[in-house]
Amino acid sequence: MATTADFRNGLCIEFNGDLYVIVEFQHVKPGKGNAFVRTRLRNLKTGKILPNTFPAGVKINVQRIERRQMQFLYQDGEDFHFMNAQTFEQTFMHKDMINAPQFLKEGDVVDVMIHAETESVLMCELPAYVNLEVIYTEPGEKGNTATNAMKDATLETNAIIKVPLFINIGDKIKVDTRTGGDYAERVKE
Repeated sequence: MATTADFRNGLCIEFNGDLYVIVEFQHVKPGKGNAFVRTRLRNLKTGKILPNTFPAGVKINVQRIERRQMQFLYQDGEDFHFMNAQTFEQTFMHKDMINAPQFLKEGDVVDVMIHAETESVLMCELPAYVNLEVIYTEPGEKGNTATNAMKDATLETNAIIKVPLFINIGDKIKVDTRTGGDYAERVKE
């Protein structure tokens, strides 16, 4: 058991029967009354953010979460299959447990969060940026660069994102998986 004095970003706790990760916290000592801790908690199953206030010194149940690197093998309908590179153990996850499944391609290495006590898979996180090839986009018009105009581009994983007009078929681009697929930059080879 721990108390609110042990709070830190990334700490996994059991709260209301579910597992939550502390995204942000702030100790508050008002002039009048008891101290408390304001937190923002992310549910590991649903990904939703929950604001909550804990009284100072309250006991919490800390859970141990392990991050394991796994390689993406293939997709079977709504399920994604992964393999642990050290043990060659395979596991699968539903696409709702992955933060950006539309950008996964075979062979990618991802971080899988596993509850240490029950060995159950909680969620899968892709790297912050992935490099993908553009397989289709409309040609850009010459001279139309005065504005920040964007066009649709289909990537090798069949995801469609907005890219600048100068991007062509065959270009490799860096995509931000944390924002759901924002164009970051063109990758120079």
